[in-house]
Amino acid sequence: MSELGYRPCVGVMLVNSQGRVFVGRRIDNKEGDWWQMPQGGVDEGEDLDQAALRELAEETGAKPEHVSLIDRTKEPIRYDLPEELIGKLWGGKYRGQEQIWFLARFSGADEDIDLEAHDPAEFCDWKWVEPEQLPELIVPFKKRVYRAVVAEFRELV
Repeated sequence: MSELGYRPCVGVMLVNSQGRVFVGRRIDNKEGDWWQMPQGGVDEGEDLDQAALRELAEETGAKPEHVSLIDRTKEPIRYDLPEELIGKLWGGKYRGQEQIWFLARFSGADEDIDLEAHDPAEFCDWKWVEPEQLPELIVPFKKRVYRAVVAEFRELV
């Protein structure tokens, strides 16, 4: 078997007018109280900006008129899955993800967030948090990614 590659992915750090960041609790969260920012795979040939807006709309219900993309990470950020998950996610094709993260400003109201906008829903609950809290809320194998995203976007939040 050839070495597994990395799944192309986008992530979005969605920030409200108070500089707080959207996080959702995944529906399939079986072990622990983990929260994450919206993220997802990029379709073949899909523009990264469009992929970020699509994923954001699917996972949060945020409409394009309420979202402004501000910046993106200069370099992709990779992470490896824990050994026990390799071969079980994404059809067993990938060992982890290679992500481009976007910083986006949310101009809507909390009522404009709709976790059931897309079927199936990914999140069962959501909240706004301070950027510095993000690495403590995510599953351990993604903490390094969240630290890097917060560091890169901190001055723009």
